[in-house]
Amino acid sequence: MPSRRLQPLPTGAGAPALPIILRAQRISSQPDLRTLAEGEVEFRRGGLVIEADTLSYDTPEDLARARGAVRITRSGAVYTGPELELSVQRFEGFFLRPEFEFPALGSRGSADRVDFLGAQRTRATNFSYTSCPRPDPNDPQSAPDDEPAWVLTTRSVRLDLQANEGLAEGAVLRFLGTPILALPVLSFPLGDARKSGWLPPSINIDNRSGVELSMPYYWNIAPQRDATLAPRVITRRGFGMDSEFRYLQPRYDGSLNLDWLPYDRLAGRSREALQWLHEGRVGSQARFQAEVLRVSDNDWWKDFPNANRSLTPRLLPLRLGAERPFSMGAAQGLVYARSLHWQVLQDAESFIDSPFQRSPQIGVRAAGALGRADSGWEFAVEGEFNRFTLPADAASAGRVVGDRWHLVGSISRPWRHPDWWVVPKLALNVAAYSNIERNSERSADVNGGPSATVARTAQRAIPSFSVDAGMAFERETQAFGRTLQQTLEPRLLYVSTPYRQQNQLPNYDSAAKDFNFVSIYTDNAFSGVDRVSDSHQFTAGVTTRLVDQASGAEALRLGLVQRVLLRDQRVAPQADGTPDGPPLEQRLSDALLLGSSNVLPGWTLDGALQYSPDLSRSVRSIFGARYSPAPFRTVGLTYRLARGLSEQVELGWQWPVYGSRRATGAPRAARAGASSCTGTWYSVGRMNYSVKDSRITDSVLGLEYDAGCWIGRLVAERLSTGRSQATTRLLIQLELVGLSRLGSNPLKVLKDNIPGYRLLRDERSEPAWAVPAAL
Repeated sequence: MPSRRLQPLPTGAGAPALPIILRAQRISSQPDLRTLAEGEVEFRRGGLVIEADTLSYDTPEDLARARGAVRITRSGAVYTGPELELSVQRFEGFFLRPEFEFPALGSRGSADRVDFLGAQRTRATNFSYTSCPRPDPNDPQSAPDDEPAWVLTTRSVRLDLQANEGLAEGAVLRFLGTPILALPVLSFPLGDARKSGWLPPSINIDNRSGVELSMPYYWNIAPQRDATLAPRVITRRGFGMDSEFRYLQPRYDGSLNLDWLPYDRLAGRSREALQWLHEGRVGSQARFQAEVLRVSDNDWWKDFPNANRSLTPRLLPLRLGAERPFSMGAAQGLVYARSLHWQVLQDAESFIDSPFQRSPQIGVRAAGALGRADSGWEFAVEGEFNRFTLPADAASAGRVVGDRWHLVGSISRPWRHPDWWVVPKLALNVAAYSNIERNSERSADVNGGPSATVARTAQRAIPSFSVDAGMAFERETQAFGRTLQQTLEPRLLYVSTPYRQQNQLPNYDSAAKDFNFVSIYTDNAFSGVDRVSDSHQFTAGVTTRLVDQASGAEALRLGLVQRVLLRDQRVAPQADGTPDGPPLEQRLSDALLLGSSNVLPGWTLDGALQYSPDLSRSVRSIFGARYSPAPFRTVGLTYRLARGLSEQVELGWQWPVYGSRRATGAPRAARAGASSCTGTWYSVGRMNYSVKDSRITDSVLGLEYDAGCWIGRLVAERLSTGRSQATTRLLIQLELVGLSRLGSNPLKVLKDNIPGYRLLRDERSEPAWAVPAAL
């Protein structure tokens, strides 16, 4: 269908062969020589569109000259200015005093002159760039010459798309009229490809180290290798260096991080931290992994909490492993060899017991159909050898170490139907121990008494039988003004496991499972291999759900489950989580109740309750409510109780507190003027209050200011590092939308700590070429 307006076509290899299309109020032409167009001129060739008051085109030279309100549209960029001269096919020429915009990116700029040196290269003189919008002519407080809130200016800039390089000379970054960064040369990539150079500086402030200033340098060594070197100065500690080396090869990849302080003035010594992550494969299936994390001293985790790279800051792993999957008829399996060692960071206020080390751990496991794939019988088996040792530290002295062989297997014949299932299963847990002895670091028990006599070998075999059955009923119903699908899902688990005395055996990896809706439907009350709970019991529960038929979203869930002991359980979890203690004689276990709902608009409610029939009260509970009526508006309150152990209240939020904002919650772009204060202030934070200790433990408090083209963040984080110690960090960040983020990075802290937190701008909202990935 014909179009009333000429639109730019996609550029490509065929663009030079496309004809010229010209439209104007008046056109005069000398065929094959010169054409003159006047009045609302529109010139188009391929993906290039030129609009002007007048335009002359020299056919032999393929040269277009445009005057008066010239506008170029090409590849999503729009240039406007008074005068243009351009060799169309070669895209060579100049544009005087142009202003340019990138509508898709929300950024703009200007220059005294732009020289087009071909389709891939451009040079500009006295160039400026910003993402702040133009002054509003309808705003009486806005002047046309208002300076943007932030602007990057350069004497000259060269862009080479083919080399993926931008080079600016005399670069100055101004924020609210004040120069905050000035460099004689600014180099940056024009796409996602990497480029060597200086990265934006980073600033961290905390009460233990003072102010830390880091200036990273990125080194693009090769397409498969790169490195980042970050010299840093810490006011209270001295000079340091952080480094990261990454590699990516067809058969292996990994990274190496080294943090180094040659001399820490506070500690009076050199301090280091090393992390190495490596993965690879041998042949078509075999894989190997390595994870090494080590630090120089016990205080590292407290002094540098932002540098911790482990989920458990005081337990640092050294893992090595290799594995190879295999097929066995209708079953799949894995053979593996691993080694695990720990570095334990001890604290004088709170010693911790190290987990056992495994060196080596060699095993094989398989699961699948027994016999033919359609036989209906299923099996799972795991056989493993472990040598358990302990790190050389005082807190581990006197504990039993040794070797263990174990075989854990099961066979089942499940019957499954969309409305019901029945799974009878027979399981066997066999373990043999040898070379059992006290940890050689100290020939005494953990309480400092004389060493007890330890049997050198031991073994046991424990069978178990279980039947897991359930049903699912569905019906359509109307509630809360919606058509819903209601389900009723009863479930019954029977377990029979004979008693075997086990308290004389070592315990290397068993602990009581957390009592919840998942663990109550398992055969064994303990994780690991060393302890198996004797059982003659039923577990019965029911769950009902309301599901929105239109969206498939779950509107409501309620559940209740309880276990019934048919005889005393002699190997039972204790209150402190240990497996060896007095028998469990409670016939009815604690009842578990759970519920969740998002029926109320904007509200999410959830809770879980563990109720003791013997005490006639709850012993553990967690209740949470979160209100999120719109994006960037969320507040949540959580209450946790473990009777006799802890009681905590947690509050988290992200909420606009001042400034213009739309009902949808999306931040509104502020006026471009430096003196404008029409943005939006957001309060963000999380506070965890211990009722038992009557104090705030961990907390995050901050403010975000969204001015449209820039965002400021100020966040304080307090982390408990001991009973009477805490580390407080101050994170300050200035985000220039469309350019870069300067300062420390509080975003990970906010996302990890505030449920429902949303970034005011997407991570990739800025163009890759506009971010000075190398300064």
